[in-house]
Amino acid sequence: MLNQKNKKDFTVRTKRPQSIAGALGGLFKIFGVRASDSDLVARWPEIIGNEIANLADICAVKKMKNGDYNIVLRPRNPAYTLKLSYMTDEIKKQINKYFGAPCVGKISFRK
Repeated sequence: MLNQKNKKDFTVRTKRPQSIAGALGGLFKIFGVRASDSDLVARWPEIIGNEIANLADICAVKKMKNGDYNIVLRPRNPAYTLKLSYMTDEIKKQINKYFGAPCVGKISFRK
């Protein structure tokens, strides 16, 4: 529980090992750098908004042959899949706005 309390304090050493994405994600956030798909996963509610973040989580980020990315979402309830399918253009727009380039080509869903 000590880890969660001091999550944003980078001067305190944590007892548990961290992933590189988790450790560098905080530093990137301080400097305003947008790194990669791990940054997208770590900051999902902040990027996409609470409405969509409460409906689905990111399951995978896959690179397609044309260079664009396929974002795979896992709805928290299967009934949300239809609602999210209507919101795919908005989701693409928010992610592309965050990264500053049109990088998302497809949004797909997994059960």
